[in-house]
Amino acid sequence: MKKIAVVLSGCGVFDGSEIQEAVLSLFFLDRLGVDYQCFAPNKDKAHVVNHLTGEVSEGESRNVLVESARIARGKVIDLSKLKQEGFNGVLFPGGFGAAKNLCTFAFEGDQASIEEEVERVFRDFRKAEKPMGVLCIAPVIAAKVLEAEVTVGEEGDASVALEKMGGKHVVKPVSEIHVDEVNNVITAPAYMYGEASISEVGEGIEKLVCELIDRC
Repeated sequence: MKKIAVVLSGCGVFDGSEIQEAVLSLFFLDRLGVDYQCFAPNKDKAHVVNHLTGEVSEGESRNVLVESARIARGKVIDLSKLKQEGFNGVLFPGGFGAAKNLCTFAFEGDQASIEEEVERVFRDFRKAEKPMGVLCIAPVIAAKVLEAEVTVGEEGDASVALEKMGGKHVVKPVSEIHVDEVNNVITAPAYMYGEASISEVGEGIEKLVCELIDRC
């Protein structure tokens, strides 16, 4: 049975993994009969956002790994223990956590740094020529680490910044994917289209998961 590593960045669109993107990814993997294991960095979130008001909760601290366990129903492992040898591919859901906890893109734009273990995972899977599926804003990490050709939806601040980081941007609608054949990176814009419906986002994620598994 094929097995995919899924890298989470917390729980909640504004400071962690986008929950719908993460759950849809797991759903489509399971529906294809693919085994998966969730991972997340064992570190504090950059900050905690009240998802009702959209405001930062001053003085509050939450752990990325602990928060990711909410999505994974407790079955999540420290990212430092992820080794590409045990998996056929890797998948990164989006959400601001990808841009805040997996890297600093949300705060530093094209000057962003990448969390050490996250960069290692991208480089290890690239070296092993194993496919990587990357959703929403998370493709900026692939742009920085691998100089990959990716999509984050339409042209905008994110696409300009990722090109300054060495990547190349390709415009794609919410329900479509883009494949970088050189780096074996599959990307989909998902909720970069903030007004998209969950079914539209799901259509793109399903295509990404199917492409990811076909390449394993």
